[in-house]
Amino acid sequence: MRIKEEELKATNEELETSTEELKSSNEEMQSVNEELQSSNEELESSKEELQSVNEELSTVNAELQNKVADLSQANNDMNNLLAGTDIGTIFVDYGMRIMRFTPAVTNLVNLISTDVGRPIWDIVPKILGYDRLIEDIREVLDKLTTKELEVQTKDNLWFLMRIKPYRTLDNIIKGAVVTFIDITELRKSKEALEESKVIVDRLARLAVVVRDSNDAVTLQDLEGRIRAWNPRAEKMYGWSEAEALKMNISSLIPENRKEEELNMVKKLSQAEFLEPYQTQRLTKDGRIVDVWLTASSLVDENNNVYAIATTEREIKK
Repeated sequence: MRIKEEELKATNEELETSTEELKSSNEEMQSVNEELQSSNEELESSKEELQSVNEELSTVNAELQNKVADLSQANNDMNNLLAGTDIGTIFVDYGMRIMRFTPAVTNLVNLISTDVGRPIWDIVPKILGYDRLIEDIREVLDKLTTKELEVQTKDNLWFLMRIKPYRTLDNIIKGAVVTFIDITELRKSKEALEESKVIVDRLARLAVVVRDSNDAVTLQDLEGRIRAWNPRAEKMYGWSEAEALKMNISSLIPENRKEEELNMVKKLSQAEFLEPYQTQRLTKDGRIVDVWLTASSLVDENNNVYAIATTEREIKK
């Protein structure tokens, strides 16, 4: 019994020791659990912060995507605008390197996409008698002014070349813009206008000569309709200009002369040269007048006869 009691006592002591150890372990577990709960709360807080940051990043990303889309649209609009205007444009930086160019400028300069970044002096323009492009760009950048001049290509096309400083939205000069506007048709129109002024001046002087001529001067189309009638013709034949312009030249030809005159008109309509010849004309009051007639064919730019001009001088008896 004593031995049993001693064993029981030893067992009880061991149990007490185990209980103490379990209590200690339980306290440690509780401490660990509290730490885990604290960590979990911190993680929850961090998760909320991350979610908030993620939402902000999503908002910023959406704004950036919208800005990228707007920038892409603006870039497409600008490219289409530059291409649609048919204005050749070259953008160069301060180092005279090509930043970009429009398709229309390839009519003057042999440029390809890989030329972006190359110095502009490496490019040979198809411009006749002009080799100051670099100097003029530098002058514009130094003086911050605009330079304009008309240039001609080897293909006989004319362009208005304009050089201006390249300014950013912050008004910072980043280089220069060189534009080429096709003025070939305008140039042709200007030349045609100058030529027409000369022609009008000549016609005005000719009209004075015809008006003051001592000979009857008439103009008829190939059908014989009278198109011009000077004052001397009025005096010789009796019809006023208003009356004559409603008549046919056949009304002035006697019957016995009509076949001969018709043959003359045929020859003139074929641009044949006729020597001056003697013929007759009828006056308004029925008189027959002997005249010395000089006739000429009038031809257009295609060398086609469109009218006949005559100068008639009365033969006094």
